[in-house]
Amino acid sequence: MNSEEEKEQNKAFKVDDRRRFSSEGELKPEHRGPEQAPPQLSNPERAEEAPATGGSEKPSRAQEAHASREFSQRREQTPDITFSTFVVGLSTQALVHLGELPDPHTNRPAKDLPAAQQLIDIIAMLETKTRGNLERDEQAMLQAILFELRMKYVERARH
Repeated sequence: MNSEEEKEQNKAFKVDDRRRFSSEGELKPEHRGPEQAPPQLSNPERAEEAPATGGSEKPSRAQEAHASREFSQRREQTPDITFSTFVVGLSTQALVHLGELPDPHTNRPAKDLPAAQQLIDIIAMLETKTRGNLERDEQAMLQAILFELRMKYVERARH
């Protein structure tokens, strides 16, 4: 054996475990940052616009707890999504595309009949797929919304 081959054989290699989490799913101690409260923003409504802290860093437990509390508070402020509110939301979007309501971005009525037709078709599909599974008032509301949207669509398509 020459000396080059001996050097190669004697070289040991080192394996660094760079995984951030243990096999139990816990963040390894060397990857934990100092436990500190998340920075307070002057406008909590714009919390999602806060600058990132390096991209790949995992938020601390305190930050996660704060985000969880904030999400829960916002969730309590919003009404529950029910089948009825979902369908009403779709129908409102269809009314915007029919020009019956102002576009929320421009605050002006604008017609987009293909988009309105697509939303009406989605509501019709929901009516078909949920037939027999809705309460009587939900079914009546769905049929009334479809009738009104179809009539408005025909009226707008003529002009």
